[in-house]
Amino acid sequence: MTSDIAHHLDARGLYCPEPVMMLHNKVREMAAGELLEVIATDPSTQRDIPKFCRFLGHELVQQEAGPAEGEFRYVIRKGG
Repeated sequence: MTSDIAHHLDARGLYCPEPVMMLHNKVREMAAGELLEVIATDPSTQRDIPKFCRFLGHELVQQEAGPAEGEFRYVIRKGG
């Protein structure tokens, strides 16, 4: 699936609400069905990004810790 990811967002070092604001702007640039990888360090993204996806109709394909300690990785498919 990693090879299918067309967009990347590095939100490391940013704190609420910045990661979700940047995510919202990035998703606007994408076509429906495209994948976005988000790397963040703010623990609140574990709550905020799933809520963002549910509220706006995007699919949270993957949510995990890493790749580095204290980081969170998300893969999001833009809804149609």
